[in-house]
Amino acid sequence: MSAAYRYSNHNRHHNYQHRLLLLILLLAAAVVSASSGSSEAEILLRFSKSLSENDAFSNWNPNVPPCDKKTDNNNWENVICENGFVFGLRLENKGLSGTIDVEALKELANFRTISLINNNFEGPLPIMSKLAGLKTAYFSNNKFSGQIDNSVFEGMHWLKKLHIANNQFTGKVPSIFGQLPKLTELRLENNKFEGQLPDFNQERIMDMNFSNNSFVGPVPRGLSSLKASSFEGNDLCDGPLSKCTSEPKIALWTIILVVIAVAAAIAAIIVVIVILRQRKQTPETEARSVAANNSPGGATHQKTPSADLDKMEQGQVPGPDRSPEGGKRPEQAQKIQFLKDDTEKFDLPDLLKASAEILGSGIFGSTYKAALSTGPVMVVKRFRQMNNVGKEDFHEHMRRLGRLSHKNLLPVVAFYYRKEEKLLVSEYVNNVSLAVHLHGNKSRGQPGLDWPARLKIVKGVAKGLLYLYNELPSLTAPHGHLKSSNVLLNESYEPLLTDYALLPVVNLEHAQEHMIAYKSPEFKHSGRITRKTDVWTFGVLILEILTGKFPSNFLQQGKGSDTDLATWVRSVVNEDSSNVDVFEKDMRGTRNSEGEMMKLLNIGLSCCELDMDKRFDMKEAMERIEEVKEREGDDDFYSSYASEADMRSSRGLSDDFSQVSLNI
Repeated sequence: MSAAYRYSNHNRHHNYQHRLLLLILLLAAAVVSASSGSSEAEILLRFSKSLSENDAFSNWNPNVPPCDKKTDNNNWENVICENGFVFGLRLENKGLSGTIDVEALKELANFRTISLINNNFEGPLPIMSKLAGLKTAYFSNNKFSGQIDNSVFEGMHWLKKLHIANNQFTGKVPSIFGQLPKLTELRLENNKFEGQLPDFNQERIMDMNFSNNSFVGPVPRGLSSLKASSFEGNDLCDGPLSKCTSEPKIALWTIILVVIAVAAAIAAIIVVIVILRQRKQTPETEARSVAANNSPGGATHQKTPSADLDKMEQGQVPGPDRSPEGGKRPEQAQKIQFLKDDTEKFDLPDLLKASAEILGSGIFGSTYKAALSTGPVMVVKRFRQMNNVGKEDFHEHMRRLGRLSHKNLLPVVAFYYRKEEKLLVSEYVNNVSLAVHLHGNKSRGQPGLDWPARLKIVKGVAKGLLYLYNELPSLTAPHGHLKSSNVLLNESYEPLLTDYALLPVVNLEHAQEHMIAYKSPEFKHSGRITRKTDVWTFGVLILEILTGKFPSNFLQQGKGSDTDLATWVRSVVNEDSSNVDVFEKDMRGTRNSEGEMMKLLNIGLSCCELDMDKRFDMKEAMERIEEVKEREGDDDFYSSYASEADMRSSRGLSDDFSQVSLNI
């Protein structure tokens, strides 16, 4: 073997060893890098060290993960979990101070919300732009101060809600606020901001408040849709406020431009007059004008969907839907969008020509039953409180609702969109609402629901709510408007939830005034609704079912403005050990059922806890309710039940109560 061959072979072997060593080093570096990544527990513990010590972190155990991957529940207090990961922090009313360590929080890949309301933080805000994926930030009721630079929020394209009210901020409002594309809520009231407000270019502004600062000048056009109260306590004008009266000095070039503009306008008017005179003398135009004037009603005969619906609300059935020239209105203006493939299709003229019957008029609008000539009977609900919702957003949300399918939800099968109003179409349910069975039957002298039927209804409502929670995880309150008149009962007394998931498409002002979610204790106290708001409304519904008392009327009949149904129930239970007076007297139970009734009553009270940390979540409420039996010692869950007497009584009720029932 030659020396050259041996040298070449040795060199090749040396290169192979070198490459193998390099590969091992790279793999080792990757392993070290992967192992050096901090866990969520380590990140949060590092974050907590920058804050003052108190009981807010008392159960933050480094040996226990913050979120349970299997149940999606939080193992650590004040931590919000979503899909088994840390989604946010809720550290409200904890007396915290110190530094907000955003460097630590930015390592949480799924971190989207933080609330530090009502604490003792001082100094400037941290650089929030480091949390690029943040959606909601609540810093109100602290002692933050100083000016806010644009860089603090620059690049936060996902930020939807920012609350920094009741602090001590100074200087101008950063112009970046008007450029964050998804920002819909901005609360700046009760600070020391000054100067003019910047332009806001967002398409959908839901809730913004600039009151009690030192702003001056005109309200920007992008904020003109807000209420006047959003600007009180400043020196502002225009928009919803009175017109600005100060007249700026007019420069010579401005006068010249005005003169040129006026001259151009006069010339344009002359041209238009000449054209109109020429058209007036055209024979074809004259013939068309005569034909229009000879038609019934002339040019005013053309109808709109709103006109026909107005007639329905007055008890009139609209006639043939035709224009002055005898044809139907343009298809684009009457298009109904269907969400279910198995629904028999029809268009708006078919719906407007149907045999119509007003079912009622509630806070959202009128509801009527339409018997189509082709056979199906539909229910149409007319909304006029969604005018601020854009077409694209509305269509997308409706498609989202159309994908829902559960036996305890009344499906939305179709919808109609116009800027001024919207229609939601569902199938007609040939029975009445839960509100009628609980309260309407009494006035008619008919028997009420018995205990097994009420238990079945509660279980069905719970299943429907839990389904909404699982299918609509991004909605803060997936139902948002749960009450007994929004629970329909079919012929087998299976509950069907209606008016669900409408919070994103109802105008904020109307929602805050009327929707149940905004009546919750958390909204009254902190101006927020949470994932547990629907649990609170569900608890009130359970108490209404068991006591037979109207929650909406209780304040007027009760013991003062701070008294609600849950407070009354607790007082009765504490005063009367037998608990006989708390249950509705008309409720017929089965033998040995009193203990199970009491279990359900306590579940309702646990759902109505004012302290949200003590309140059940939806999953826990469902599990507890499933444990309630028809009677003590009964291991068989209650199945389909409806007594023949109740069935006969429901059929005897007027159809006027069928879909809308009582307006509560």
